Amino acid sequence: MKRVHPKHLWRVLQGRLAAGTMAPPAILADPAAGPEPSLEHPVSQACTAGQFASPRYAAWCAAIGEAPRTHRKQWEFCYILEVLHQADMLAPGRRGLGFGVGEEPLAAYFAARGCTVVATDLGAAEAERAGWVDTGQHAAEKAALNGRGLCPAEAFAERVSFRVVDMNAIPPDLAGFDFTWSACSLEHVGSIAKGLAFIENSLATLRPGGLAVHTTEFNCSSNGRTLDNAGTVLFRRRDFEGLARRLRTQGHRLAFNFHLGDQPLDRHIDVPPFSADKHLKLRLDRYLTTSFGLIVQRAEDGAGD
Repeated sequence: MKRVHPKHLWRVLQGRLAAGTMAPPAILADPAAGPEPSLEHPVSQACTAGQFASPRYAAWCAAIGEAPRTHRKQWEFCYILEVLHQADMLAPGRRGLGFGVGEEPLAAYFAARGCTVVATDLGAAEAERAGWVDTGQHAAEKAALNGRGLCPAEAFAERVSFRVVDMNAIPPDLAGFDFTWSACSLEHVGSIAKGLAFIENSLATLRPGGLAVHTTEFNCSSNGRTLDNAGTVLFRRRDFEGLARRLRTQGHRLAFNFHLGDQPLDRHIDVPPFSADKHLKLRLDRYLTTSFGLIVQRAEDGAGD
């Protein structure tokens, strides 16, 4: 199937909404999902309204030079930061590997904390074909990663390097890292199967006991039909549960909370043109989606090599 950039999907979506041909989907309810997820005790979990009220959320926004807002993309940064902080990964001597980094501020912040970082993204030509250059989601050069000045220039130059990497073909020499991350990139690698393979393959870049933290799209309205084999795919609960079963047999560790929140903002569905706030869940085609964070700790004994 031809890969379609998300901006074209949004245009199709706007047309369907305007024409009244799109029935409003319902959010999946799971009474056994457990308590609402929190930022203070993160596991693999969805973006929910309650997490924005955490003092940790405001602190992380300040750390990366942003004003707090109830937007799922900002939540993804704060979630990744909190997970790595709690795992003691944001410290001098730690080595981090980022995938599909675009112009996000995380690499610069990690470097400011003393980490050595390898930031990766598509090559310029491939990114332009996919439409990422037009939307400012591609790192054309290393300097773009420190656009907010989060890290002193000399320390940034010393601690951060940039490589062109296809997430579907991770070079084998990228190995031995303490942590790896990606923010809303793996849903764009072509299919659900390729996205799940990327998560599993990213573990090979870690030392035993290292941590992978990825955020992506989660289908809130269906555990059956979904978007697949497209420029943007929507992962279902069953996709993550199947991945978890496979990874656990290899000794890797992960835990889930599939609660989707029950505050009014959790039930608000944003539609194009999307707002800069109140943007936790949105319609994409016939489905509802939100951001979901995944945490995987690589087996301590090096299983999966």
